[in-house]
Amino acid sequence: MTQSVPKVPFVDLTWQHEPIRDDIHAALTAVLEQGDFVLGGAVKAFETAFAEATGAAYGVGVGCGTDAIALGLAACGIGPGDEVLLPANTFVATLIGILRSGATPIFVDCDRHTALIDLAAAAAAVTAQTRAIVPVHLYGQMVSPSGLRQLATAHDLLIFEDAAQAHLAEREGIRAGAVGTAAAFSFYPSKNLGAIGDGGILLTQEELIAQTTRSLRNYGAVRKYFHTEPGGTNSRLDTLQASVLNLKLPRLPGWNQARNQIAQHYDQQLLALREFGIIPMRNDSGAGHVYHLYVIRITEDCPIDRTALQLVLQEHQIQSGIHYPVPCHLQPAFQFLNYQPGSFPQSEALCQEILSLPMYPGMTTEQADWVISAIAQAVRQEPICEETATALQPQ
Repeated sequence: MTQSVPKVPFVDLTWQHEPIRDDIHAALTAVLEQGDFVLGGAVKAFETAFAEATGAAYGVGVGCGTDAIALGLAACGIGPGDEVLLPANTFVATLIGILRSGATPIFVDCDRHTALIDLAAAAAAVTAQTRAIVPVHLYGQMVSPSGLRQLATAHDLLIFEDAAQAHLAEREGIRAGAVGTAAAFSFYPSKNLGAIGDGGILLTQEELIAQTTRSLRNYGAVRKYFHTEPGGTNSRLDTLQASVLNLKLPRLPGWNQARNQIAQHYDQQLLALREFGIIPMRNDSGAGHVYHLYVIRITEDCPIDRTALQLVLQEHQIQSGIHYPVPCHLQPAFQFLNYQPGSFPQSEALCQEILSLPMYPGMTTEQADWVISAIAQAVRQEPICEETATALQPQ
């Protein structure tokens, strides 16, 4: 097998872009002709449409998901002297956003079976200085809305969702972005709803928070040359990106459904490999899980380690990933927070087990079967199914 292009890429965006190529070109051309490149009409239209789609009252487009966290927390009144709870096993952007707000991050361990924040551990971490919790809806699955709200009510905490991987995810009849006071989303190109560059949005149920975020994203100005917020910066979702997102948003429910169907196929086919220590992350959300990532655990019962399994996948031209190999509290840049190895055993152990398999709308069940067959070959020393191999051979 010498083909340079992976047979099963980790993400393939061509499937979703090709059918709307002409529409994208037309939308970008319209912006070029109108010249409203910054905070133009497409931005306002997308802010409204995405907020309505999630069940939030207001949307404020910003430059990226990290800015949505940092500016959004500041707009919520979170800053120096305030403690903010977050899971240890998240992408570093969650932590950076909290630090940029001036607040003190307080890490919490996770549930080993879902990788979501452990709400009991979060409750135990609350102090007199704790003002907010930033639950991360990881891999496309939401943290329990009822559990979050019970925790927030019991300890008088503000809920600020990190929903960067959970576009239109749903649990308990509530969509990501509508659980608490505010939420941050990213539109990095590989997200379920991705731009053609960076982008993000702050969603909130409160008009004042939306107004403050609009000011903060635009140099702290409530109107041109009139600056009221000293923490202002330049972080605006540009009109070109918004025009593309407006085209993609109506297609997002179908794309999410396609992801969920591939995940169900993975789940069913991987049942036979549980005895070999291959365990998918548990889905507690049913069809509401939007599977930004499909993640399995290679547990101690597996006869080979993760590195060896990835090499087998690579030999079969299958790309895989690890999200994330080092928990935030052990990253070299954040040693000043004074956490040590062993502080969060579930997160640390999980980081050594997890492996993300290919997942994207447009992926076929035959491709998923090729992935599963490669894993089976690795753990059971069995040959790849010849029929599947023939179907996927390069032409």
